Amino acid sequence: MKKILFRKLLLDCIIFLLISLISASTIIWVFQAVNFLDIMVEDGRDFFVYISYSLLNFPKIISKILPFATFFSICYVLSKYELNNELIIFWNFGINKIELINFFLKFSIIIVIIQVFFTSYMVPQSQNYSRSLIRNSNVDFFDSFVKPKKFNDNIKGLTIYADQKSEDNKLINIYLKKDSGNKNYQITFAKTGIFKDIGKSKILVLYNGNTINIANNKVTNFNFKQSDFTLSQFDSDVITQDKIQETSTKKHLLCLDKYFNKSFLLIDNPPQEFIQNCTLNKLDNIFQELYKRLLLPLYLPTLILISLLLIIKSKESSSFNKYKIFVYILGFFVIISSESSLKLVQNTFVSNLVIFIMPILLIFFLYFFYKLKFSYKIKN
Repeated sequence: MKKILFRKLLLDCIIFLLISLISASTIIWVFQAVNFLDIMVEDGRDFFVYISYSLLNFPKIISKILPFATFFSICYVLSKYELNNELIIFWNFGINKIELINFFLKFSIIIVIIQVFFTSYMVPQSQNYSRSLIRNSNVDFFDSFVKPKKFNDNIKGLTIYADQKSEDNKLINIYLKKDSGNKNYQITFAKTGIFKDIGKSKILVLYNGNTINIANNKVTNFNFKQSDFTLSQFDSDVITQDKIQETSTKKHLLCLDKYFNKSFLLIDNPPQEFIQNCTLNKLDNIFQELYKRLLLPLYLPTLILISLLLIIKSKESSSFNKYKIFVYILGFFVIISSESSLKLVQNTFVSNLVIFIMPILLIFFLYFFYKLKFSYKIKN
């Protein structure tokens, strides 16, 4: 009979978890999709790119909503069981509260694994695919990238600005800065300019301007009536280089393996494409990203244990409703704290370790609190 009761409880938790997770995620996705629609229409992209890009953001929404949905669904199920006197059936069949808590801890392990899968693989992959989809869509990248009266330096090594942009994509009063590294750069001013394709190359044809070259502490300056500025090299860099947040955990571990000579994934000869963009100055950022991906899932058992505070008081208690509100507020506070803790992750190992240990300490504290409270009642 115990197995039947626990099976029903598990089924109810899963059903309400899926309902709350899908409902909340869909609502947020719709709002985001509306914002994406404005961007896509402005850039002139087709409907397939819009739908694909919107759907690829769904895993990220799910990973953000999962802690809230988990807490809400378990609180809902426990409140429903209490109001319908179903928890009494558990106690009458010899199931004590510690057994119920152990059951939910096992359930939390499953949720943690799902969350780790999303934060470590699904979200980075989907974000990477969505960015590549935009870059490789049939709309010209640079034509849609340049916005009037906005400095744009998102492309590595290039800053571009234009006062105005006509309907035929003609730019007016242009500023370009090309950074070649080692304090060598080129600054160009032009009255007008227009994007053109020459074969497979993309160029920006500039008219009536001047260029300042600074190289090896020498400055050269020349005026021009027409000058061709090649853009294909920058387009290539933007498409092929993954951001830290868009790189899978597997690639990050292979990058660490490269510098620490430890096989984190037991791969003797990893594919070169996994580590080609791995450099020593990226290690701190990689450690930060890995901390963030593991930190959020650790709060899920804490939230589940907080929701179990509802089994301490019964509905016959005069303060039951106030107590429920207290549990809800406490749960939401932990959810907000978990999101805030992600912003506190830094390059310092000690501070990151403290942030990482906090949810683990909360889990142990809550579990031993239940253990002492309910074990004492059983003995009496």
